[in-house]
Amino acid sequence: MRPADIDHSKVTAMKIMVVGGGAREHALCQALSLDPAVTALACAPGNPGIAALADVHPVDPLNPAEVAALAVAVQADLVVVGPEAPLVAGVADAVRAAGVACFGPSGAAARLEGSKAFAKEVMAAANVATARSFTCDSEQEVVAALEAFGPPYVVKDDALAAGKGVVVTGDRQAALAHAASCGRVVVEEFLDGPEVSLFLICDGETVVPLQPAQDFKRVGDGDTGPNTGGMGAYSPLPWAPVTLVDEVVRTVVEPTLREMQRRGTPFVGVLFVGLALTGRGPRVIEFNVRFGDPETQAVLARLRTPFGELLYAAATGTLAAARRPEWDDAAAVTVVVAAEHYPQAPRLGDLVVGIEAAEQVGQVRVAHAGTARDAAGQLVSASGRILSITAVGPDLATARSRAYEAAGRIEVEGGHYRSDIAREAAQVEMSQR
Repeated sequence: MRPADIDHSKVTAMKIMVVGGGAREHALCQALSLDPAVTALACAPGNPGIAALADVHPVDPLNPAEVAALAVAVQADLVVVGPEAPLVAGVADAVRAAGVACFGPSGAAARLEGSKAFAKEVMAAANVATARSFTCDSEQEVVAALEAFGPPYVVKDDALAAGKGVVVTGDRQAALAHAASCGRVVVEEFLDGPEVSLFLICDGETVVPLQPAQDFKRVGDGDTGPNTGGMGAYSPLPWAPVTLVDEVVRTVVEPTLREMQRRGTPFVGVLFVGLALTGRGPRVIEFNVRFGDPETQAVLARLRTPFGELLYAAATGTLAAARRPEWDDAAAVTVVVAAEHYPQAPRLGDLVVGIEAAEQVGQVRVAHAGTARDAAGQLVSASGRILSITAVGPDLATARSRAYEAAGRIEVEGGHYRSDIAREAAQVEMSQR
């Protein structure tokens, strides 16, 4: 049965397959497992943490045919594609062609993340406010762009780079070196102001925003050291304007969806808008076409309504009639535990212990970002970011306290984490009382 043949209003039981195997996918599985309509979960390829919630399958997530075949084999009602690389590779297209509903954009629509230059082109056509930029194919063009904007320099790899293709630096030589290592790059003006991450569920026409979050990219306290895939996040944002989400929907997302429709590539999935709140108003830093890590962990920890039915509605074009998400008034803080020498040259294979002790803190979820089982069946580190610890509390201060108490119970040789996640926001929240 193809998705178009289903009476979506009568779907009360779903088998869902999640594609991916990181902390984001673990958080998605955690949220989906709480949806009473979700009767079975599968994940490909999954990880040791996800295996406690879902049936894991060793499928190459970058192989569209393999993923689509597995979706049919497990009789999935919905496939949720987590990472960006499978989306750009056309996994969502293959799944839909196999007759299975899919939450995730087509390969053509995924170019919003797959190419920074394409995203800039779409934003210009849609009149979306973003940083001024130049797309550069040669060293001479990069030099001219750097001179045009001056420091701090922002150089972005045009292609996918696993969240690590951006360099923001006052060092001109470092900016040139990064550009040389990437090939085609986008050089843009630096946007000053606090950054916000906002996820918006889309079915091609309708937009349903989730709660905003803020993440911490640099490895060290006080935003020092090199950029990472993300060292922590929190939600809500007590300092953000109350009108921010509505403004972003009106001025950024709806115009972008209209432009994507005009191009014949409607956007279905989650549009992740990275924003800078500048003195001139919100400006788009970048578009991503999947949930972010670690913001997803903090945002979904506050969700009170069923998650599966929301994603299914988006995947089947019925989002306008879907129940709107409801949110806990509590706060959530996520702290990432990373391997020694991350992000430069993380050491892998170290024993990871203490997860059960961390979860005993109360209102804590642990998501596996990069873990594996060794030959003896022991849990070991398998990538630079090992675990993310998310705690919920009545306020940010309490959530922080719980998250750091839980993180302190994780034992991994050389493991490290930032100590300042949400600290300033908690102070702002306390000052507002």
